[in-house]
Amino acid sequence: MAPQFIVNKHTPEYNYTKDIMIKRYEHTQVGYFIIVAIVAAMVAIGIILATTGVNWIAIAVLVVLAVALVLFPSLTVVIREEELLVQFGPGVIRKRFKLNEIESCQAVKSPWYYGWGIRLTPHGMLLRVSGFHAVQIKLITGKKYLIGTDVPQELEEAIRQTISYH
Repeated sequence: MAPQFIVNKHTPEYNYTKDIMIKRYEHTQVGYFIIVAIVAAMVAIGIILATTGVNWIAIAVLVVLAVALVLFPSLTVVIREEELLVQFGPGVIRKRFKLNEIESCQAVKSPWYYGWGIRLTPHGMLLRVSGFHAVQIKLITGKKYLIGTDVPQELEEAIRQTISYH
């Protein structure tokens, strides 16, 4: 993917401390299965509430599912001048990596039982909303992270290009 140069001062990503903000890569993966599963569960709980009356446990579960639907519908990966940003949904839950701290990266396919969401795996912390592909990054500290994506080769290439500059 070719670098994208963003200089629009009206976008929320604009860094006012600098005149130009360079965004080298951005991709959002939507977790359609997660969205459908959560909505289906919410509909089922709604039907239960409609037929049985007020049930505080069902209402609490409904609220938790609604929050999960807002926080985890997608995963966006952005590579900027000095950082790799991974954020779920609107960005309340996110992880930043300094590019100069990334030692290596590799596209991988992880097993189905690693699941989706935020998980600790034998190969590092997993951040994923859909599918089984990821890019594993290894930091200079030795820590490893798996970043879920539906375009693993593109993400791996973008990370490799940017860490070679740092």
